[in-house]
Amino acid sequence: MKFRSEQGILAEALGALARIASSRNAGTPALAGVKMVLTGDSLVASSTDQDISLQFTIPVGGDTDGQGLVSARMLNDIVRVMPSGKITVEFAGDNATISAQRSQFTVPTLNAVDFPRTTNAGGEPFTISSSEFKAALSQVVLAASTDGQKLHLSAVLMTSTDKGIRLVATDGYRLAMRDIVGTAGLSTDSFLIPARALGELQRLLDASDEITIRFNDFDATFQSPAMTLSTRLINADYPPYQTIIPKNNTNTATVNREELIDALRRTRVLASEMAPVRVRMSNEGIRLTVQLTDGSTSVEDLDARFDGEDITVAFNSEYLANGVDACGTEEVTISTSIPSKPAIIGPVGDDAYLYLLMPQRL
Repeated sequence: MKFRSEQGILAEALGALARIASSRNAGTPALAGVKMVLTGDSLVASSTDQDISLQFTIPVGGDTDGQGLVSARMLNDIVRVMPSGKITVEFAGDNATISAQRSQFTVPTLNAVDFPRTTNAGGEPFTISSSEFKAALSQVVLAASTDGQKLHLSAVLMTSTDKGIRLVATDGYRLAMRDIVGTAGLSTDSFLIPARALGELQRLLDASDEITIRFNDFDATFQSPAMTLSTRLINADYPPYQTIIPKNNTNTATVNREELIDALRRTRVLASEMAPVRVRMSNEGIRLTVQLTDGSTSVEDLDARFDGEDITVAFNSEYLANGVDACGTEEVTISTSIPSKPAIIGPVGDDAYLYLLMPQRL
């Protein structure tokens, strides 16, 4: 097999493929590889860790059709440092040679026969704007748990509503929910999709494309013109998230999003899990305060419109900043009832998104 490719195009694809390829399964070395299949001027490059599979179709200058398997990490590292412009990749015998201009690398190949066969979900397809789905993922995936022992919380719930599709994620401390209005197509009420897979998909989506989504009982497949990502679904019960969303928060502050993000960034010099940021909301605006046991303090005052009774609530500073940033609008609202109940952060003028945050002890 031999082909020529633009260094930048191949490097971008290999970077993603190397993130998916597994380096943890010594019993199956092929899982650490990227499989390449060349047919004419079309190269199909794939990697998998047996939970997530990723495939790119890349236009190349084909010379000799064939297939090969090589370490994804090694090939990515090599192509990434090659000179820009055309590079040549050739598989011959037990080696692969990568060359460009006056640079050349030769590395051993892996046994392509051992590369697991990957399948895509075969359910009824539906399409959605890539830009809209990418934006929704950026608002929701951040709230999923990174604790691998809590499978149901390390997933994003995709469920149907009477208006379209809803994405929900929670780690038990915060919850993010986004409605994608006007999109329909789920074959059943809901699916649990690993947040890791959707985080990778978020990085890969091209805003100019549409994405086609398919589900079956065990897998989900997301496909754009040049990329296909498939992932196993999580079989677990999701928490009854709707029961924890407050319906009657009576204290609401409206504030400039960028100004609040900048102020929170400064408070995080001192803030931590042990020293949360105290948020006081009143007719005078918003005051952010962090106080450490050694006497160190940080105070930020912000203009804000306020409706309700004066209230002070403590939050994890990083989680609060994440939610404010995810809103994306010029102004955001922070609404709460009492210091021990969840607060809702939301974008002004967009009721399709909310971010719920549990308070910390004052």
